[in-house]
Amino acid sequence: MISNQESLNLSPFMAIYDIVVQKDNMLRQIKELVDFSFILEELKNKYCLDNGRNAVPPIRMFKYLLLKSIFDLSDVDVVERSKYDMSFKYFLDMAPEDTVLNPSSLTKFRKLRLQDVSLLDMLIGKTVEIALEKEIIKSKSIIVDATHTKARYNQKSPKEFLQEKSKNVRKAVYQIDESIKEKFPSKPTSNEVNDEVDYCLKVIQVVESQPQIKVIPAVSEKLNVLKEVVEDYKEKLSFSKDPDARVGHKSADSSFFGFKTHIAMSDERIITAAIVTTGEKSDGKYLEELVKKSKETGMVINTVIGDTAYSEKDNIQYAKKAEFQLVSKLNPLITQGKRAKEDEFEFNKDAGMYVCKAGHMAIRKARIGKKNQSNNQQQVYYFDIDKCKICPLRNGCYKEGAKSKTYSVSIKSTEHKEQEAFQNSEEFKELARSRYKIEAKNSELKHGHGYVTASTAGLFGMEIQGATTIFAVNLKRIITLLKEKIVRGNRNRQLLAKIIQEVACFF
Repeated sequence: MISNQESLNLSPFMAIYDIVVQKDNMLRQIKELVDFSFILEELKNKYCLDNGRNAVPPIRMFKYLLLKSIFDLSDVDVVERSKYDMSFKYFLDMAPEDTVLNPSSLTKFRKLRLQDVSLLDMLIGKTVEIALEKEIIKSKSIIVDATHTKARYNQKSPKEFLQEKSKNVRKAVYQIDESIKEKFPSKPTSNEVNDEVDYCLKVIQVVESQPQIKVIPAVSEKLNVLKEVVEDYKEKLSFSKDPDARVGHKSADSSFFGFKTHIAMSDERIITAAIVTTGEKSDGKYLEELVKKSKETGMVINTVIGDTAYSEKDNIQYAKKAEFQLVSKLNPLITQGKRAKEDEFEFNKDAGMYVCKAGHMAIRKARIGKKNQSNNQQQVYYFDIDKCKICPLRNGCYKEGAKSKTYSVSIKSTEHKEQEAFQNSEEFKELARSRYKIEAKNSELKHGHGYVTASTAGLFGMEIQGATTIFAVNLKRIITLLKEKIVRGNRNRQLLAKIIQEVACFF
């Protein structure tokens, strides 16, 4: 049960926060910037309002998830830190003497309360709304790109994954006290995953029996990750890898197993829209949806900047229809007119190869036809026949007994004259220089907030991680821009005062 109203905290110790949580503390600034009541409005239909035990307020539960994203912590570690970090307790609307929740409550909150909630769109929309209210978004252009996130359970077997996490714990312990090595159990010699799980449980037991070692952050963080992995495995005994993750390609010889987040960002580096998909999806297919979602937040858009993945014919046509400039270099292999089975083969601009709907990339390509007669030439892509023979999607694609599998694209070099002319203009080149900004934003998401690896299994979990991470990143950017705005305002006032003073000297 939850109440429709927030309760007033009457603790006699609340004044402590005014002393220990300074005005420039980031969490204080976020709390003052954002009215989190929108979370209560969105989630109150997920609770009973007049029956049952009092639940932890949904706003507080959401703030816990936000703290996980801001500081890249596990469920256990974010709860542990909220026991003693006064800035955490202040942000969570807790009294200094309040007890914290059980970490398992966060898992239940994600699974039970956030289902069927468009959390990603809601949180991005809220941050853009704040940015527009504060007049810090003035541009009418967005930059689009996609960033990949590796699945928590990658293409390694469960046994290999468990081995890796237990090894991380042992290494952290050895750096503190190498003599504990004798207390660890012998490593299992069988290939049974259950034996590896039992071994991990014994490693956990040994570390927890050493309280002087366990409390050291470098050890406790690795230990908590191992605990979560073991717990996840015990819940999903049948999985060998994330069931929703897919193989995507970063280049012709580089791939990843996981998810993609397709992002639109304003010139002020505030993310205005995002879509989370499985890893094999093509970047260019989501341009229209990113533009529409950005407009729904209140953005006015007259320019969209992206790499060559966004220059396919449908996007050029949509740009004309929606009346914005598409600053995306043409790739002749993407924009060459009609081709067979367009919905079954997608072009990967990083690798320069086509990918089939099963996620397999062509292994080589060749051009056939007479030179200097582009209308008669074709680019032929060759796929690994051994993969095609056992592919679960081979029906209607691979012909039994065939010695090769190819896909051909007709080369037509005169399809996009208008876009090509724009591409060669100085205006295009000037606008395209802004694209680097989204690369830096992707790096911030990954390396500053743990977005390089999924924190849980499944597309739903990835969407929640994306929503809270982008919300945190946007709020930090808004705070930075507001500080810069105040500094500029002070400089302008000082300059104006100086001008007035100099003018007064003439009278």
